[in-house]
Amino acid sequence: MLRRFSLLLAIALLTSLSARAQDLGNKFEVFGGYSYMRVNNPGFNTNGWELSGEYKFADWLGGVADFDGHYGSPSGVSTSIHTFLFGPQVSFPARISPFAHVLIGAAHANSGGFTDTGFALAIGAGIDARVAGPISWRIIQGDYLPTHLFGGTENNARLSTGIVVRF
Repeated sequence: MLRRFSLLLAIALLTSLSARAQDLGNKFEVFGGYSYMRVNNPGFNTNGWELSGEYKFADWLGGVADFDGHYGSPSGVSTSIHTFLFGPQVSFPARISPFAHVLIGAAHANSGGFTDTGFALAIGAGIDARVAGPISWRIIQGDYLPTHLFGGTENNARLSTGIVVRF
């Protein structure tokens, strides 16, 4: 009984999002998913999440707020890096929709009890593919993500994938 109710609730929610998306003309977009980041200095891999929201000023131009968290343990030291980025994104609105962005903001790192906050930048692009109604799959998003932390510059790379909902 609970499964049927949950399924019915999910269908109603997706239907209402689709109707709302048509009313608003798809002005808002939310992305959430898995993210991998290669930290350059010292070289190690991290796994985490990425969440972003976009407001579309036009079909092809939007403003993005992007947040992520990446976690790893290089040499046994627990490390986390979070970025808070904002900027413009251009896209080609279609069933398969490529996009590119330049985002500027801050990064915060915690490594072995030491913390630092500094400048961060993301220059990247990706491809979204519409699945059904307001739901798309962000097949891939790749970013060059330099950060300035602990007195040095790290030239990082970030790859992400996940679900996009437009409303």
